[in-house]
Amino acid sequence: MKLLSIVIVAGLILLFFMDTAFKLNPFNAEMLIHSGLRFLAGLLVLGIGVFYAHSISLKFALGLLLTLVLADDIWDYTRNVDSFSFEVMLHGIYMMLWGALVGYFLIKMLMPKDGLD
Repeated sequence: MKLLSIVIVAGLILLFFMDTAFKLNPFNAEMLIHSGLRFLAGLLVLGIGVFYAHSISLKFALGLLLTLVLADDIWDYTRNVDSFSFEVMLHGIYMMLWGALVGYFLIKMLMPKDGLD
């Protein structure tokens, strides 16, 4: 539990500094959707599927994430939302990696230890 809390708090602090440095507003609707989607994708696909359960290969997971992010950017383009910039891409990568760390430590904390280690 301590390690999960450290990862969440450190991630929030780094997120604050990243948003300040890039002058992004994380509380508008578009950024909340982008951040949430990328965080959950990192949590579920990378953190749980790849790093913990090893049920998905890393190559397939990266292709799946790339497809998901590309579909989100195409959806934004069709709605005339201009969110395709280098800063937003770095923000999205950070959110995926932070979600992967949180997902890994969360599932490791929640799953019972089986003594086979």
